[in-house]
Formats: sequence, C-alpha cells, structure tokens
Amino acid sequence: MALEGDGTDIALARRLAVDFLTRGQAEHGLIVSARSMDLTRLVVSELVTNARKYAPGPILMDLRIDEDVIEVAVWDTDPVLPVARAADAGRVGQHGLEIVMAVAQGFEARREPVGKRITARLLLTDEVHGTLSATHP
Repeated sequence: MALEGDGTDIALARRLAVDFLTRGQAEHGLIVSARSMDLTRLVVSELVTNARKYAPGPILMDLRIDEDVIEVAVWDTDPVLPVARAADAGRVGQHGLEIVMAVAQGFEARREPVGKRITARLLLTDEVHGTLSATHP
C-alpha cells in the first residue's frame, strides 16, 4: 500500500491493517485474536508515524500473513536505521520503537537501495494456559 506521507496516513494505515486482517478472517478462515488485532494496529501506527516523522516523501506499507504470524513492513526514503533508546521513565515521547520491539516476536531494520524497511512480526493468536484465545469471523 502506498501512503502519501501526509497527515491522514496514520489513521488510513491502521484502518487498512484492520481491514486486511478482517478480510483474512472472513475470506480465509484466519484466526486472529483481539489482542493481535490491537497490537497490529499499534505497530502499524508506530511504524508509519516514525516514517512520516523522520523521512520525507512517500511511505509503503506491506502486510503479509505467514502461517500464524502477521508481518508488517514499512518502507520510507530515509536510509538512517532507527536505534532503540535506553529506558528512561522521565522521557516524554519517542518510545515508539521500544514499544514495537517489546510486542513483536520478530523485528528487523534494513537499508534498501533507496531508504529503509522496518519489519515487525506479530502472532495472530494468543496462547492462554495452553489454549488458543482468538476471535473467529
């Protein structure tokens, strides 16, 4: 999905991610927990916000399902890779990358021929006491 890099991108990206998972549930019987839906929305919001904040120009977002994982990838034009900052309870803001890394099962930041791609992987279901907790279509 191509995003313009303007003020509407963050809300649009969240909506597109939820629509993607909802379609997966309805059309393919995908099992997605409410927690995974919320975390996907959060990760998309943080990654697109950072791309918009630190890189001029367009943003690309790619969503993929791989077995029991959703992969959220965001590309932007800035080649500088993000660096997680040390924990600081007194710091206001700038916790997005740390949040993404805390909730994701996998995280990768890599330079592209132009810009960079940040990828986070999230489980689609939650394991609660040995059973799966999820919502169905």
